Amino acid sequence: MNVPHSAGDPATDWRPQARFSALKLRAALNARIRGFFAERDVVEVETPVMSVAGNTEPNIDSFTSDFSGRSDGGPRTRWLRTSPEYPLKRLLAAGFGDCYELGRVFRNGEAGARHNPEFTMLEWYRVGWDHRRLAQETAEVINLGLDLVGRQVPLVQVRYRDLYHDRLGLDPLTASEEVLRKALGDVVLDPTGLVRDDWLDLLMTHRLQPGFSDETMLAVHDYPATQCALARLRDDGDGSPPVAERFELYLGPLELANGYHELTDAAEQGARFQRDGRIRQTRADRIPPTDPRFLAALEAGLPDCAGVALGVDRLMMAMLRTDRIADVIAFDFFRA
Repeated sequence: MNVPHSAGDPATDWRPQARFSALKLRAALNARIRGFFAERDVVEVETPVMSVAGNTEPNIDSFTSDFSGRSDGGPRTRWLRTSPEYPLKRLLAAGFGDCYELGRVFRNGEAGARHNPEFTMLEWYRVGWDHRRLAQETAEVINLGLDLVGRQVPLVQVRYRDLYHDRLGLDPLTASEEVLRKALGDVVLDPTGLVRDDWLDLLMTHRLQPGFSDETMLAVHDYPATQCALARLRDDGDGSPPVAERFELYLGPLELANGYHELTDAAEQGARFQRDGRIRQTRADRIPPTDPRFLAALEAGLPDCAGVALGVDRLMMAMLRTDRIADVIAFDFFRA
């Protein structure tokens, strides 16, 4: 029997929320994922959960833990990973080749119907690939899971710019903030502190995602340059604004994956970290230290590659057609 997301009496709510069948389905999914990559010579690795550096992205908050033992001069405060991205790229820069990690990641402040502070992420990297090719493989992985419940869903790829133009009648790369705000229609929000990219994100979550069909996987690619994160930028030379070689993959309204044609320029990556810090400073948020070894790896030479992070819990939710993450994990935050 499922229960609401709330703290209860440990004497009576010690049982898992998810059905045993869901937990066994997750085990079958994990086995399929590992088999898929083994057939393609993509090697499973394990990387640190705690690091001297944190995720600088302004909209992601990291957990920290203080180490009490010998640190040999290193910082005692360690940051729990929000993704294994940095160490995986260090392996790539060292020449390891295609690799993946299937494991737990942690994000502070994210607990509710669709979010849990600790969750399972599948992240993998392909040397010599771009984001469009990786989006196709991501769809194959998702269909591995859907096949376990008797479903297969086709992939459709669409440019970010075309999606907003066709469904909202505006150009997301050039439209003013006023135009973006008006496009929200009857969605009323406090505009204080919101910038242009926030309005674009709100249009995605409030106007576009609710209309996505769950009979189609939609890979939205080539994002505004201001939403590049760790993706490289591309200028097509046709007078259009540059775009970030990034994709997000949706199944219905549920975002399942986020991938990049990876940035390899250490100086540019360092500048992006500094920009993140300035944004955090204006919000009076903590500014995590940047990862010097990750930047050194980029300086040494990250090969041309594409990488993607897929939320396994989200995929399980899509497989079981539920909008509650508690239905697919044994013990959520409120019962941990």
